[in-house]
Amino acid sequence: MAAGILVRIIGVLYRSPVTSIIGDEGNGYYSIAYNIYSMVLLISSYSIPMAVSKVVSGKLALKQYREAHKVFRCALLYVLIVGAVASLFTFFCASLLVPDSQMNAVPVLKVLAPAIFLSGFLGVLRGYFQAHSTMIPTSISQIIEQVLNAIVSIGAALLFIWLFARGDEDGVPVFGAMGSAAGIVVGVAAGLVFMILIYRQNRTYFRKHYKEDVSPADSSYKEIFKVMFLMITPVILSTCVYNISATIDQTIFMDVMDYKDVAAKTAAALYGVFATKYMTLINVPVALSNSISTAMIPAVSAAYTVEDYEECNEQVKQSIHLTMMISIPSAVGLAVLAYPVMQLLFPQKDTIDLAVHLLQMGCITVVFYCLSTVTNGVLQGIGKVNVPLRNAAVALLLHVLLLSGILYFTNMNLTALLLATMFYAFMMCLLNSISVKRYLGYRQEVRRTFVIPAVSALGMGVLCYIFYQGLYMILGGLLGVVLPVRLLVLVCLLVSIGFAVLVYFVLLIRLGGVSEKELLNFPKGYRIVHYAKRYKLL
Repeated sequence: MAAGILVRIIGVLYRSPVTSIIGDEGNGYYSIAYNIYSMVLLISSYSIPMAVSKVVSGKLALKQYREAHKVFRCALLYVLIVGAVASLFTFFCASLLVPDSQMNAVPVLKVLAPAIFLSGFLGVLRGYFQAHSTMIPTSISQIIEQVLNAIVSIGAALLFIWLFARGDEDGVPVFGAMGSAAGIVVGVAAGLVFMILIYRQNRTYFRKHYKEDVSPADSSYKEIFKVMFLMITPVILSTCVYNISATIDQTIFMDVMDYKDVAAKTAAALYGVFATKYMTLINVPVALSNSISTAMIPAVSAAYTVEDYEECNEQVKQSIHLTMMISIPSAVGLAVLAYPVMQLLFPQKDTIDLAVHLLQMGCITVVFYCLSTVTNGVLQGIGKVNVPLRNAAVALLLHVLLLSGILYFTNMNLTALLLATMFYAFMMCLLNSISVKRYLGYRQEVRRTFVIPAVSALGMGVLCYIFYQGLYMILGGLLGVVLPVRLLVLVCLLVSIGFAVLVYFVLLIRLGGVSEKELLNFPKGYRIVHYAKRYKLL
């Protein structure tokens, strides 16, 4: 989770200078290409870490170490073939994948194509270590990947513009977006190199277990490939349907804007605001639920494999509780600090009010996405991989009907995208929760999981807003002449966020939303408990 937070924060921070370089139009081309790249990646290898983690953890739970290593090797062969085909297809067929009205996104997509091939191997290695109950290699590799991505995205955007678009204003968004896309390729390559080095360092440990295996299981590679295929295929379909909404959204949005005679550059810039400024910030807390879901799958799968349903339900309860403790205050925080956050990160005057409006209206999407992601991981962890696929398909169909209707018959434009996205996340959340209850007999505790975090977050939001406004007025009066506006906003935001975190956890602990045992599992948990008891919060 810590890595997830850091990675998303880096992702938000580097998009700010990139946006200043390539503009909203360039962000639009980048987002269009990235959505298509993401879909191809989903189909080819995105679900590999989860599938490898689940299958290998099941083998390890039964002490079938040779079988676990066979699964690992089969997965590597799988991504070698599928990743190569997907990468080549994306490069040579880019013009067929991009909407007709946005051909400027084609060269951006071609730059992204090599990352598809590399991501498959990176996913296999991450899944293999996750199955061994360690998230450390995955977390460090994600940080390395994002840091290199940020550095190269900014540097390559400037370099591409300097080399290919000097004196050509129309070329700046295109070549800048291409440079930004190059950062993803370099980041993935760096993460892969790190994971290979970690694997080589731990080969002695894996070989030791391999030699100690005395289980009679001896599956052929054909049988393992069959198991992998039967596992990966529905997960890929489920994940594909679950995430294809962004690609469908951009296609419908661009087609309707073209139908309404909106200029292609204007449409790209509008979509750039939605995809880069709104969705980038929304995805920061959602990354936590992705981390929780990924880390939870081996434990849920192992407990379910040995029919320990009580432990399985306990893992689900802890994961959902932790997710809500983080996602609910995150949504409130984004709402009350929407303007200063946009003022700091994306201060473009033409679109700042629109971006703030989107963030304030759509902040609740954070909660829906986080809960749907965790419940999706639960269903995949217990082997019900077809259920999230069905739920995602139903939610997607309703989402498309709603989005098409609002876009065609109103002038809501980006607000239509926002409402449809919120509806889709809510439906996935609802349908997945019903399925978890059905297959595990899981009964969700409401008061400590939802009510207390919500009350604590609302109290935090009110106090944080008052605190920020007061601090900004005071510091602005004292240092406004000396400090640039963005630096003043940064100082006030950092202090206000620290204040908000403190207020939230004081309220949460005081209202009984988290127990002493749960606090002890936090980083520096003993210190938190010490201060909580010292100030009579526990």
